[in-house]
Parts: sequence; C-alpha cells; structure tokens
Amino acid sequence: MLNKTAKTVETLIRARYPLIYIVSFEENRVCNAMQQIASARDKQLYQWSVTEGLQMQDGTYLAEFKDPVKVLEYILQQSVNGLFILKDYHPYMNDPVVIRKLRDLSRNLKLTMKNVIFLSPMLKIPGELEKEISVVDYKLPDKEDLEQIVKAIAETVGEERLDEINNKDFLNKVIEAALGLTAEEAENVFAKSIVENGNFNLKTILAEKEQIIRKSGVLEYYHASENMKEVGGLEQLKDWLSKRGKAFSPAAREFGLPEPRGILLLGIPGCGKSLTAKAISSMWQLPLLKLDVGKVFSSLVGSSEENVRRAIATAESIAPSILWLDEMEKGFSGLGSSGQTDGGTTARVFGTFLTWLQEKKSPVFVVATCNNVKELPPELLRKGRFDEIFFVDLPSKDERKDIFRIHLEKRHRDSTQFDLEKLAESTKEFAGSELEEIIVSALYDAFDEGSDLKQAHLEKTVASMIPLSKTMGDQIKGIREWAKIRAKKASNSSWEDENIGVRKLEIR
Repeated sequence: MLNKTAKTVETLIRARYPLIYIVSFEENRVCNAMQQIASARDKQLYQWSVTEGLQMQDGTYLAEFKDPVKVLEYILQQSVNGLFILKDYHPYMNDPVVIRKLRDLSRNLKLTMKNVIFLSPMLKIPGELEKEISVVDYKLPDKEDLEQIVKAIAETVGEERLDEINNKDFLNKVIEAALGLTAEEAENVFAKSIVENGNFNLKTILAEKEQIIRKSGVLEYYHASENMKEVGGLEQLKDWLSKRGKAFSPAAREFGLPEPRGILLLGIPGCGKSLTAKAISSMWQLPLLKLDVGKVFSSLVGSSEENVRRAIATAESIAPSILWLDEMEKGFSGLGSSGQTDGGTTARVFGTFLTWLQEKKSPVFVVATCNNVKELPPELLRKGRFDEIFFVDLPSKDERKDIFRIHLEKRHRDSTQFDLEKLAESTKEFAGSELEEIIVSALYDAFDEGSDLKQAHLEKTVASMIPLSKTMGDQIKGIREWAKIRAKKASNSSWEDENIGVRKLEIR
C-alpha cells in the first residue's frame, strides 16, 4: 500500500509531469514504491546509476549508458510507457550540456508516456531548471510504516516477541521511540535491540536514534535533566507554559485547540532563557532537539538550504517535539548584506525557516532565545510566527532570593542558614547566572580555607564582582525600551519596579 508521499508522486506521473525530483536517503524504499506505481500504471521501470549503468525491466544492465548525457539521449529515443529513475544525478546538473539536454527532455516528454525521476538525498537544482522540475520530499516512515516494520521483525524471531508487541501501549512506545529514523535504520535498531536485550528495548532504540540524529551535524538530541523547579521566578512565563503543555493531547484537538507554535524568549544575557528552554522539555515530556544555526551554513553551494530542510524534516518526523534555537540572532546575523557577502545563502536559509515557521502544520514547538533583538529581522517578529514574545529581565528581589535558594540547595546547603534577604538586597543589578557564579566562587574560597560555606564568603564575592548590567548598561536599556510595548513580561515582579521605588524614596 502506498503512503501519502508515494501517492503524490503517482499523481504527478499520471498528470505527465516529465521531470520529478525526489529527495530521500531511502533508495530502496522509494524504488519499491515506484515499482508498485509502475506495475499499477502498466509502466516499465528503468533504474540508472553512474556505477552500473541502466538497469532494464528484466534486471539486466546496459553498461554503455553509464554516461549521464548518453542515458538522457536513450530516454529521449525510446518509445515506451516507462518510468526512469536516475540515482544521484544532481552532481551532473552543473554541466551546461546536461542542463540543455534536460530542458529538451522536459519539452519532448510532455507528449509521451515517459517520466524521469531524479532520486537523491541532496536537493540541488540549477536556476535554469527550477521551472522544469517538480520537487517531492519523501517523508520518513510514519507510525503505520514503523508498525509494519516492528511486526515483520517480531515475526522473524518467533511468536514470543509477537505476543510482546500485542500490548498496544508498549507497541506505541516502541514506534514513537523510532520516529525520525529511515526504514532501514529502524530495521537495524530493532534487530540490534533484540540481539542485545532479547526484546524491543526503548533505551537501546532511543540511544541509537540520538546517534543517528547527531550524524546530521546540525541537530543535537538534547537530554534535558533540568526542570522548572530550577528556574527562579518567571511566574508569568511558567503559567503560560503550564497551560500550553496540555494542548498536544487528542482531547485538545477535539476541544478545538490548535497545537502551540512556539515562543521567542528575549532579554538580558544570563537571566534564564536557555535554562527555561531545556526545562520545557522536562515539563511537557517531549523530545528536545537543538538546532545549531551556525552549523547549518556549509561551504558547499546549496548545502546550507538542504541542511535546514533536513533539520526541519527530522523535527517534524518525531513530532510532537521541541526545536530549540539558542541565541538566534547570531545565526542569522548579516542577513541584510547576504546578497553581497555570501551570495544570498543566509537570506535563503532564513527564508526557508521563516516560511516553515509560518506554514507548519506539525506539532513542533519552537523555542528561540535572543539577547539582542535589534539584530533580528523584523519579519520574524510579526504575529503568526510565534504564539508569544516574552521579555526576560534582570531578576527582581524576590526572584534573586529564589535563585540563591535554588543554587544553595542544589549544592547540598541548607538555604535557611543564610541571610537571603541581605544577599538579594546587595545584588540588585545581577543576572541569574551571576548569582550562581557568586555561590560557585564562594564555594571555592571556602574549600580553599578548609571550612564550610558561610554568609561571609558570599558577601565577599558579591563585593568583588562587577555585574554585566554595569558594563552593558546602554545595550540593556535599549532592550528594555524595545520590549516595553512589544513583548510580554516573563515575571510578575520587575527589577525596574524596585528602582522606581528607590527613586520615589529619594524624591521624598
């Protein structure tokens, strides 16, 4: 039975689209689907590769057609109802002769019953052929596909394994653990799991999946050990996230709720944006994928665009999931001069991501963090891209007390033995990461003295530390001014409110 993507290809074939480009790593899976389509449409199937030549309907090879130009001439001359699959043909599309041949082929094939399918894991189409070729991204196996693979492997090892996956809850967990893998990768990891553990082991599947995702070099499967209890303050943000976490359930769809799209966390460096992004994964019990925007950009022309498309496809394949972009402005810096500095690569990559962000239908929740909002392009900030934009300011007095308490208890100290009120009062312009560093530095001092951590150690460290708010005063003021009318406060109380109170006292 054909999946949705294969049916899309079949529709294009029936509509006599001459040149179709299928993007997929799964050669065998795609070729098997094309064989089904060819049989159903009474077409002859031919497969070509530069190493083996042209494979005929009976399985024999014509080695004389290994040349990428000669095979196009052969296709043009044949009077058959045929489907021609050209594997990894994209490197030859830079040749002016090949480009011209393909344009001729496109014009002539419209009057025949022949279709050419380019099958490659990379999407590389020269500008001259953009209007001639239809592109189809062949989706990774969905839950139904993976269920068939699980049951097929279970049958090969006997009835005992088959009985195990008859438990629907267990079967669903195995399938969800394998989402994002190709069919071949799923088969391999299921077989590995049975060999190592004697059954379908979720930890083995997830560990293998993590390694496979890392191979992309763009996405990182992040194991979030952080939770919301480790995030001090930010009550409004936490409340917002708590309400949205339930919206991924089937009950929410029945109620009429859409899946949350994402949030942009902007604000002062070191105030908990990245920590919150990690904690959302634990809070919602969803996989967290970190997208390294810097690694998206490759030296090879066209590779950067392909990298971001592949990252998006992977995130969608394991949805519901969380896609985290840390310090987003650094990844897309230089957007305005992209045409002069990098041939427009940054602009194209950003455009691809922006379109997906606006049009995405899959439950991938995007968490983007940003320190300097002025470096972000304005089109990213308009409504519809993100559900909400939150501004994370320097922690208020109550939040500073909470942060001191969290980090003291995290390091096995009784927070009630310290004067948190005094510490919070003396660290008025400190960021959350700086409060943590105060404790760490004080611990070093105490350890060096051979004593336990005391209030005096903390106060001494506070007195010697210059906060970032002092050295970046103008930039922070600019961020605050921007956020006042364009973003929602992440906290109930504000650092700025404290200063207003101080100024009122001084006036009196």
